[in-house]
Amino acid sequence: MAHAHHLPDGFLWGASTSAHQTEGGNTNSDWWQFEHMQTPIIKEPSGDACDSYHRWREDMDLLSELGFTDYRFGIEWARIEPAPGEFSRAAIAHYRRMVEGAQERGLRPLVTLHHFTTPRWFMERGGWAAAGSDELFTRYLTAAAPVYATGVDHVCTINEPNMVAVMAAVQRAHLSGEAPPTTGMPLPDGATTEALVRAHARAVETVKSCVPHVRTGWSVANQAYQTLPGAEDAAAPVRRQWEDVFLEAARGDDWLGVQSYTRTRIGPDGVLPVPEDAERTLSGWEFYPRALGQAVRDSAALAPGVPLIVTENGIATADDTRRIQYTSEALDSLTSAMNDGIDVRGYFHWSALDNYEWGRYAPTFGLIAVDRETFARTPKPSAAWLGAMGRRPILSPREGL
Repeated sequence: MAHAHHLPDGFLWGASTSAHQTEGGNTNSDWWQFEHMQTPIIKEPSGDACDSYHRWREDMDLLSELGFTDYRFGIEWARIEPAPGEFSRAAIAHYRRMVEGAQERGLRPLVTLHHFTTPRWFMERGGWAAAGSDELFTRYLTAAAPVYATGVDHVCTINEPNMVAVMAAVQRAHLSGEAPPTTGMPLPDGATTEALVRAHARAVETVKSCVPHVRTGWSVANQAYQTLPGAEDAAAPVRRQWEDVFLEAARGDDWLGVQSYTRTRIGPDGVLPVPEDAERTLSGWEFYPRALGQAVRDSAALAPGVPLIVTENGIATADDTRRIQYTSEALDSLTSAMNDGIDVRGYFHWSALDNYEWGRYAPTFGLIAVDRETFARTPKPSAAWLGAMGRRPILSPREGL
């Protein structure tokens, strides 16, 4: 690849956050409750997180100054609907100000409606698998419509539904005292999977009925499966339950979010551990940036004709030079897929900020460091490097990125 890759016109170039991982004080959510149970998954509670509920303006100022043109952030159901059928006008107004604040700073907002967390009351009635969960979700989205009514072109209904279904399996095992699987993660909970597919379809209808022009989709955690010879029979059911059913549910959508971090190798006996000689990130995953190119190809194959947006891609590391190396290789694999005709409309890095990684703060994914005591924000070299790239051609690493 000797030529420069120009970003197509209108290409979304941004960074992502979620509500619970950055806002702090999300006391009415199921996750806050889960964080304060005795469970080995949780090393520390989220607490104040990055205090972004109050400091979102500073977050957006930095992203805009760094050169990003887009920002993906979430709104929190537990704040908007603290009790069943009781909606907080103040919370809705808060998220509306965030949408307007993004626009004022030249950032196009991509708004995520559900990113792993639900109100406690929703969990206590049985979560997604309980009857009527999709109706409750659509009631929340109707109430929250003023947030995305104008100035928002893209809405993500549910972030990583496959991981939501896995978490449901984990939480159920924890609450019932079942032993977790010895290797890897449990398969997604089947009833939760079915409910999420239903809820997504209903959410798309609801958002469109409130705001017809908004482009809707959901984002799937792509595993970049690599099946070893002779392991096809072992791979088929894993791929089906973990990924394919969620990608197929996106077939009629305006766009599909691709979230990629590493690959997953499958042998005859199932998912294989990370190779012993591989470099690992702070999340324990294999350093494998080229997973992104495969992830968009795999997504395009299962949802043909649906435009793709990379809604998350990044690395947990304390060494920012590895973040730049990882991201440059990931982008190289992405542009290679785009050159082969894969329709990718945007790239959002995970994450804008070092934040709460579902049980601990140690895995730092941020382009911007956050002091855990003062909340001071400090952009890392990777932030300026990646932000500037939105304003010039993406070069392949061999041309001195």
